[in-house]
Amino acid sequence: MTCKTLFLTGASSGIGEATARAAVASGWNVALTARSEDKIEALAQELGEAAISIPCDATDHAALVNAVDKTVAEFGGIDAAFANAGRGAGQAGTQAGDPEDWRGLIDVNVMGPLYTAHAVLPELKKRKGHFLVTGSAAGRRHIKGSIYGATKWFVHGFGGNLAEEMKEWGGRCTIIAPGMVNTAFFDDAKPDKLQPQDIANAVVYALQQPAHVAVNEVFVMPANPS
Repeated sequence: MTCKTLFLTGASSGIGEATARAAVASGWNVALTARSEDKIEALAQELGEAAISIPCDATDHAALVNAVDKTVAEFGGIDAAFANAGRGAGQAGTQAGDPEDWRGLIDVNVMGPLYTAHAVLPELKKRKGHFLVTGSAAGRRHIKGSIYGATKWFVHGFGGNLAEEMKEWGGRCTIIAPGMVNTAFFDDAKPDKLQPQDIANAVVYALQQPAHVAVNEVFVMPANPS
């Protein structure tokens, strides 16, 4: 049986890195994309023949198209894509926020998934494939002045709308929506919260469902609420 292929953005650390490992362990090929060339190259070397690294900025549409082409050339096609690249705001709040920082935030968290979907959907359509995107618990509730949270509200809306669009040709879209995860996103370690592997497990769960099952959203929260 031919291995399926996952195209992954934000693969250099945290949820992306953990998802790459989990996908390969589950029998998938992975195309690792991120801006950190050294990190994804080291990860690809570790994962072996099932992985390739393609330096790519998720806010660069042309670079994403090129990365998709390289993935298809290497593995023959793409069965799933996970738009995972994202970032937080440099300063909290609206009045206290930095408008220039917002531009970068929106480029990654909003335009990144849009560009990724636009670049990869033609390949997914060939295989009735699966698109996944990283949402957030912050995209399901109101948080005082959170511009980051507002970008994730967009992701949840976009993912739901894309799921309806993909139904037309047998594709599926899943929003992976975690609560607090112990990653470099936070300045301080959060060992009592979710771990990147927990979110990777949710991604693999969605990917492994049979063709007649659509997992539209996986909402993962830490059991410890404090």
